[in-house]
Amino acid sequence: MPSVLDLAPVMPVAVIDDVADAVPLARALVAGGLPAIEVTLRTPVALEAIEAIASQVPDAVVGAGTVISAPGVASAVAAGAQFLVSPGWTEALLTAMWASGVPYLPGVSTTSEVVTLLERGVREMKFFPAEAAGGTAYLTSLAGPLPQARFCPTGGISLASAPEYLALPNVGCVGGTWMLPADALAARDWGRVEALAREATALATVS
Repeated sequence: MPSVLDLAPVMPVAVIDDVADAVPLARALVAGGLPAIEVTLRTPVALEAIEAIASQVPDAVVGAGTVISAPGVASAVAAGAQFLVSPGWTEALLTAMWASGVPYLPGVSTTSEVVTLLERGVREMKFFPAEAAGGTAYLTSLAGPLPQARFCPTGGISLASAPEYLALPNVGCVGGTWMLPADALAARDWGRVEALAREATALATVS
């Protein structure tokens, strides 16, 4: 599998409350050109949702987000997660993610964290919370001294601001939720989700 950062310009961050929504949501995102889907481990059905997507939507590359413990790593991989995303990291969590055998994006928000991960051979990271932690100005500052680090910024990014991130040399993709608006999910309007995903996919041609 190519780098998770290179699968699509945008990685949808999905919080799934009803497992019945997992497969149609994933199919809509894939149809719209966004195959890499981060399902956050914030709800009781998250692992079941990952398992459903992994088994029923073959064109999706489903990952687990909000991974914050070694047991969480094991459960996510057992459910079929093809990559892991954490909002931050500890030595124990980093070790567990490395040992899992699947790609992972540990979360960073400071230069020291980035340097520490680079020392450990990790070059792809989640920058979180992107807007609150300094946004494009911060990432631009990192690109000079630390060009080997690549990021998926997530947190507060919108359709309007995403192109500014994607234009940076150290950004592979951005994470976001704007293609999964609450009203569309409540109405199970998968056609609208697909249309918003297509709009996000088009960012690859304008960034």
